[in-house]
Amino acid sequence: MDADRAGRTLRRLTTPRAAALAGVLFAVLGGASILLMALLPRDPGAGTEWIRSGASQVRLALTLTPFAGLAFLWFIGVVRDRFGELEDRFFSTVLLGSGLLFLAMYFAAMSIAGGLVSSPVPDGPAYSVEVIRFGRSIMVQTFNVFALKMAGTFMISLGIMWLRTGLMPRWLAVVTWIGAAVLIVTVSQDLFLFLVFPGWVLLVSVVHLLRTSRGLVADAG
Repeated sequence: MDADRAGRTLRRLTTPRAAALAGVLFAVLGGASILLMALLPRDPGAGTEWIRSGASQVRLALTLTPFAGLAFLWFIGVVRDRFGELEDRFFSTVLLGSGLLFLAMYFAAMSIAGGLVSSPVPDGPAYSVEVIRFGRSIMVQTFNVFALKMAGTFMISLGIMWLRTGLMPRWLAVVTWIGAAVLIVTVSQDLFLFLVFPGWVLLVSVVHLLRTSRGLVADAG
């Protein structure tokens, strides 16, 4: 083993520069998938036509979701990599745990929506109005109760870490706390509220990219 290592150069893994775009990618894909779901009729009382008319819309959202989830995992990795030796185990555990739970709830809610548009019969979904209402209610609750609360916890943890380390601007930490408070305190059945989180991720990613590009320019100078 030592002989093999002596014959080759070992290099330490570093975060790819392209990973910094992960947050932007999540904001676009994740925001688009949620927007497609939010634009569906809120009252499925019209019968199975509610889900028939929105089936293609839901399927498009489901197609975007796995890629959005992958981009969010990269975003978490980029955020943690920025802290380096400044990272605290307690806050990092809360940050990582809430981020993964948010992603799990996001996937679960979209899976429920996918189940509603599945076709158990050749000519389309054969669900009663009650089943559709029940499924949509579970989906919205998963989004707006569990996923958003985990997203808010993710934001609060990151805001505290930024403020204590000074790694990011103070105003960004304050904006993060305000956004987190909105997500945690607000009780709503409106999926448009969910768009706050992708919007925040986009803001963080833009700030990160600007600061990184300035650092590269300074190093080059």
